[in-house]
Amino acid sequence: MGKRLMVFSDGGSRGNPGPAAFAFLVLSEEGRVLKANRGFLGVCTNNQAEYKALISALESAAELGANAVTCHLDSELVAKQLTGKYTVKNQDLRQLWQRVQELKTRFEEVKFLNVPRTNSFIQRADELVNQTLDEMT
Repeated sequence: MGKRLMVFSDGGSRGNPGPAAFAFLVLSEEGRVLKANRGFLGVCTNNQAEYKALISALESAAELGANAVTCHLDSELVAKQLTGKYTVKNQDLRQLWQRVQELKTRFEEVKFLNVPRTNSFIQRADELVNQTLDEMT
């Protein structure tokens, strides 16, 4: 199939809405970190930050030449919206959901998995989110 990558993304907001940040890790199938990134988002909700983290991660996976991506998210809401188990009623989230749908076309296969916050890569992404927020607020 080609290059398979794993994405671990996290977003967070202090205040919900409030100052927000994102972070992600892109890993090879063997578990080697190929790219890690983080950034400040300004004011948005936790769910918006989760989506924006995923969007940045998918853009990076595409740049790295992935054919298949497995996305690991600790946000149950976002994971279930992306797998079709929940509908997206909020208009702001709907626009972000649509951007993910557009990005999915860059890959042959995309999976979305809800993983616990105890996942070591999610914890690493969460640390990067909090580091960014500590620096910016």
